[in-house]
Amino acid sequence: MNRLSAHIAYLFTEHTLPERIEAAADAGFTAIEHPSPWHVPATEMRSRLVASGLSFAQLCAAVGDASKGEKGLGALPGREREFRESFNRALDYAVAVDCPFVHPMAGVPGNAEMSAAAETYHRNLSYAVERTTGTSVKILIEAISEAAVPGYFMSTLDHSSRIQDIFGPGNLSLLVDTFHACSNGVDLAQWIEANAHRVGHIHIADYPDRHEPGTGAIDFEALLDALAEHAYEGAIGFEYIPSKTTIDSAAFLPGWKQSIGAKLQQMRQDRRFA
Repeated sequence: MNRLSAHIAYLFTEHTLPERIEAAADAGFTAIEHPSPWHVPATEMRSRLVASGLSFAQLCAAVGDASKGEKGLGALPGREREFRESFNRALDYAVAVDCPFVHPMAGVPGNAEMSAAAETYHRNLSYAVERTTGTSVKILIEAISEAAVPGYFMSTLDHSSRIQDIFGPGNLSLLVDTFHACSNGVDLAQWIEANAHRVGHIHIADYPDRHEPGTGAIDFEALLDALAEHAYEGAIGFEYIPSKTTIDSAAFLPGWKQSIGAKLQQMRQDRRFA
C-alpha cells in the first residue's frame, strides 16, 4: 500500500514517455505504470526505473488497434493469434523490468455471440495463466464500466469475480478501479470488506468526472481504511484525468502518504498486540 503508482498514459503527458518516468519520481510517486510502454525498450526502462528509484506496477497486453478504437483482444473470436503474440511480448517486457502484473484486455466483442466471446476469453486467459506459471508475473483482469467503454466484455466486479473464481486468486487477480466501481453503484470500501483477497491492483479516479481525488463524490479515506484493515500489499495506481496540470493535480499526494503511513503503523501495532 506504500507503492503509489503514476499511470503515465494519463499523467505527465506534457512530457515525452521517457521524461514522464523522472517527472513521476520528482512528484513523489514511488511507481509507474503504462499499458503499452514499448517505445521505451525494456533495458532502457529498467535503467530509468533504477535511476529514479521507481518500480513498474502493471502493464497491458492484447490492447488491439487503438486507431480503430479497440480496447482489447481477449474476448474477440478469431483474434487468438494476435492475442498470444501480444501477450508474449508483454510478458517478456514485464519480466525484464520486474513488473508483477500483466493485464490482458478483454475488449468489445461487438456483434459476436456472447457465448463465443466468453469461450474465447476463457481460452485466452488459460493461455496467459499457463505462460506465467513459473515466472514472477501474474495476471490482472479489470471490469470496465459501460460509462467508460460501452459494450466492454466485462463491465462489473461481479462478472470479473466469477471469472477469477475459475482460475483462482493465486493465478489471476482483479484490477479494481474506483471510477468504474462508482459508475456501477458499488461502495468500494464496503466491497473490499468481503473481497480484499481478490485485489491485486487499485486504480484511483474520482467520480463523476474521473479527475484527481478530492474533485468528486468518492470517500477515499474509507477506501484506504478498508485496504489497511485487510493488509493490502499491492500498489495504488492513479489513473485519472488531471483537472489542471499534472503536478498541480497531484497536490493531494503528501496527504495520502501521511495517511497511508499512519494507517500502516496502526495496523502493525494492532497485529503486534493481537
